[in-house]
Amino acid sequence: MPYQFTPVGLAMQAEVKQFMVDYIYPNETDYHREYHELGEHSYPPILDKLKAVAREKGLWNLFLPHLKPGEPGTKMSNVDYAPISEELGKVTFASEVLNCSAPDTGNMEILHLYGSERVKQRWLAPLLEGDIRSAFAMTEPAVASSDATNISLRIERDGDHYVLNGRKWFTSGIMADRCEVMVVMGKTDPKAPRHRQQSMIAVPKDTPGVTVVRSLTVFGYEDRGGHGEVDFKDVRVPADNLLGEEGGGFAISQARLGPGRIHHCMRSIGVAERALEYMVNRSLQRTTFGKLVAQQGLVQHWIAQSRIEIDMARQYVLHTANLMDTVGNKAAATEISGIKVAIPNVALRVIDRAIQVHGACGVTADVPLAHMYAHQRTLRIADGPDEVHEMTIARREILKHDPNFRMNQPAGAPEGEPQVFMRP
Repeated sequence: MPYQFTPVGLAMQAEVKQFMVDYIYPNETDYHREYHELGEHSYPPILDKLKAVAREKGLWNLFLPHLKPGEPGTKMSNVDYAPISEELGKVTFASEVLNCSAPDTGNMEILHLYGSERVKQRWLAPLLEGDIRSAFAMTEPAVASSDATNISLRIERDGDHYVLNGRKWFTSGIMADRCEVMVVMGKTDPKAPRHRQQSMIAVPKDTPGVTVVRSLTVFGYEDRGGHGEVDFKDVRVPADNLLGEEGGGFAISQARLGPGRIHHCMRSIGVAERALEYMVNRSLQRTTFGKLVAQQGLVQHWIAQSRIEIDMARQYVLHTANLMDTVGNKAAATEISGIKVAIPNVALRVIDRAIQVHGACGVTADVPLAHMYAHQRTLRIADGPDEVHEMTIARREILKHDPNFRMNQPAGAPEGEPQVFMRP
């Protein structure tokens, strides 16, 4: 295989797997009990106990591969991190226990790479410590945000400040009590070239003019931290809250979404593995027509197909992680788009089979399959819908054969352009 896990990576993978067995799985019931007792978007106290153990064991900020000496965390490649993220994906709150949960992971990377020293001290430091949470505000209700150049929230310079006006929704994490800061994408120069009109800026949640309008459900579920609709009316923040340079927002969003997409895919493989485990265990506990469900040929086919698809998906993710480590995120863009389309769809198929094997129980809250399905289905839209990623992949594939290809060129090849024939 073209990639190898490092000794540090292998050791950390083993430690995380054991941590899941010793601390995460035994506390799932208590976590859900505390969460439901305290209400939506609450912070179950058991998280602090588990975080303390994780920090003591050095299992902290493992997602961030370029930390400075003295900052909490461990340098780790994308390849080394992939199996760790897969393990964490098996339980909804496990990533947060190790301070590796979205949207904080992507926001920390942005603040680390593009934030001023004041911004880093004010928000990156407590995020790295796990003391606060953050939100990411990019999607808007009034435009098709699958094309990021449509973003219309205005960010206008006014002396030593920027003033924000507009509305966002699906602002992930905004409902959390511990959320203190948003990373917001908006338009600073409508007259600039399309990909230089946008900028990103850090906005404290408690800034005057920021109004959290409502929390949006996802397939009827209220995810912890929420996906809020947020109104910005004459919101003033210091100019050095700008992340990077004016006009750099689109490039930063791509830099953020690349690692974010692969983290989603890593976790999704863990979700699929857990769904397969539920499927097999259920098939060994029920009988139909005088046989164990596990003895039914169709169910064996589902189990086999799930095993094959998960293993293929894992290799695709590891291949992409290796490219990100060796040639960089930009050069791996096609593969990042590829896994973003492929992996959630694999997970959805596996979960769907597991639900079918569970029968009526599968669509209840007695097992986590319905919630798994809802979350995985959103990933076909979040961080760019399948169709946009497929369009990107197709364009790159076509350009290998026709470097002059343009989406808006008239039908018919220009005279003298070489033709490409299929090989026999």
